[in-house]
Amino acid sequence: MHQNKRRKPDWLKIKAVGGDKFKEVNQLITEYGVQTVCQAANCPNRSECFDRGTATFLILGSKCTRNCRFCDIEAGVPQSVDLTEPKRIAEMSAKLKLKHVVITSVTRDDLADGGALQFADSVKEIRLLLPQAVIELLTPDFLHAPDGIKIIIDCTPDIFNHNLETVESLYSVVRPQAKYTSSLQLLKFVADNSTIKTKSGIMVGVGETKEELKVLFDDLAEAHVSILTIGQYLAPSNRHLPVIKYYHPDEFSELKRIAENSGIAKVVSAPLVRSSYRADQI
Repeated sequence: MHQNKRRKPDWLKIKAVGGDKFKEVNQLITEYGVQTVCQAANCPNRSECFDRGTATFLILGSKCTRNCRFCDIEAGVPQSVDLTEPKRIAEMSAKLKLKHVVITSVTRDDLADGGALQFADSVKEIRLLLPQAVIELLTPDFLHAPDGIKIIIDCTPDIFNHNLETVESLYSVVRPQAKYTSSLQLLKFVADNSTIKTKSGIMVGVGETKEELKVLFDDLAEAHVSILTIGQYLAPSNRHLPVIKYYHPDEFSELKRIAENSGIAKVVSAPLVRSSYRADQI
């Protein structure tokens, strides 16, 4: 049987919610013409997050220039950059009175700055309307735009997040257009050249071993990453990578302990944890 067809364990079943706040967030997304990764990536937590009045904004269009086999965001020819997008995101954030704003993007290898200026403009607009808000940027690797990360540092977000996603041996399968060492170097560069907190996230269940995860945790600690999220990979469709293993919640607790012992200060590890899930509480 195809791995994607396997029955999910009980701890991965999600209770749907749909309160007034959920409806308000959906309405505002339409009203302000913004995108969220919650919808674009078919996140399992989007109902809960919307009901809590939170969302992770997705900038720079809906088409990605890469085609990672775990991700549900569509690859294709990217749209032109919408220069009004940062202001609309700030206005919606102010409408929701957000205390913690998370912004991510599709990967834009077609842009000279990798999309960094759109991140920076978003930070600027949010700070004008919500000066006390914590701003977290979850960026691509800027592999083809090395100056992009300097633009990110200069706009001084409170948290810089870049997901390692998986262990080094699986990059050719999971992230064939990315490089494990480059992503590590990106995180380390920010940590070593700013006072910005650094964060990363991984998914498990795609074929990694515990020994490989231990190496990854050590690598992140050496790169001075202070926050790590660990969650279960869930295949968006039969076209995506199959789930090799469903980790039990007890195993997530063990991974948290191992990662903390490696020297990572804050580790959030559970089946439904995602990189920006409950980021305000973390």
